[in-house]
Amino acid sequence: MSRTQRAAVFLTLLAEEEATSLLSRLGPGELERLGVAMCALGEINQTGIAEAIGDFVTEADREILPARDRSQEVRSLLTQALGETKAESMMQRIEPESRPRSIEMARWLAPNVLVKLVDGEHPQVIAALLLMLEADSAAEVLSGIPEMAQSAVVERIARIGPISTQAVDMIDNLLSQRIGANFGASALMLGGPREAADLINRAAGEVRTNVLPVIAQIDPSLAEAIEEQMFTFEMLLDLDAQAMGRLLRDVDNEALVDALKGLKDDERTPFFAAMSSRAADGIRDEIELRGKLAKSDVEAAQRNIVETARNLADQGEISIGADDGEFV
Repeated sequence: MSRTQRAAVFLTLLAEEEATSLLSRLGPGELERLGVAMCALGEINQTGIAEAIGDFVTEADREILPARDRSQEVRSLLTQALGETKAESMMQRIEPESRPRSIEMARWLAPNVLVKLVDGEHPQVIAALLLMLEADSAAEVLSGIPEMAQSAVVERIARIGPISTQAVDMIDNLLSQRIGANFGASALMLGGPREAADLINRAAGEVRTNVLPVIAQIDPSLAEAIEEQMFTFEMLLDLDAQAMGRLLRDVDNEALVDALKGLKDDERTPFFAAMSSRAADGIRDEIELRGKLAKSDVEAAQRNIVETARNLADQGEISIGADDGEFV
């Protein structure tokens, strides 16, 4: 077996928590190679297991340990010893300057995306960036830039020597601008309640039922923020007439008028379609007579209706946000 295959076998022998801890220390290129090897593993016989363990023992006999992710190791140890607050304070005093965030993000971008980000840049800048990437990714980026620039980049890689802090900051600023221009400023902000809610909404099975109660025990406010993003008033516009009709039976008329006041005419259509013509005309008249409403009042009414819809969904009477949901 190759070294990568032996490492893949060794990981399968570990408990999930231990394997996860090891994987978290790897770079994107290493993770990709190891992931491919793990997915390709078939049945592993005793010889394969012994070979993987023997390779680990050989590596453990080495007198020198590679210096990678030391800061994270120290942070973890200090957190266990001192608690999170004191550990963070200590790390701010002792930790070396961390890699700029845009350069760190670049290490996780696909090579074809990086090629677009450095298009037209000076060869010296491209050379410096390539030296900060995983070797395989850097090679793919080099292959993707115009041929007329490849030789200039390689020449500078061979001559570049030490890279100053100012140069690293300049590359980081450049990447920030390019990432923002290509993907929007939000590309530099990862995660958040909305992203978590979207992931839960897309997941199959009882993910919401399983996940949110656990998060609520750890951080109630975070769980509430996620749940608010999972069910939005806009999602109600996709209800069919039967589900909408069931919802409207439990909605106070005053709240409905206030909520619809904040919508455009075409957005009100799903609500009116679930009513009789007489009832729809009556709501339209009330909306016109209501006058101006504070935005906060409209949002409060909409939240009230969303909460009613959420309760009905929990009871299995309507389906929200599911393409294949059936009315019960």
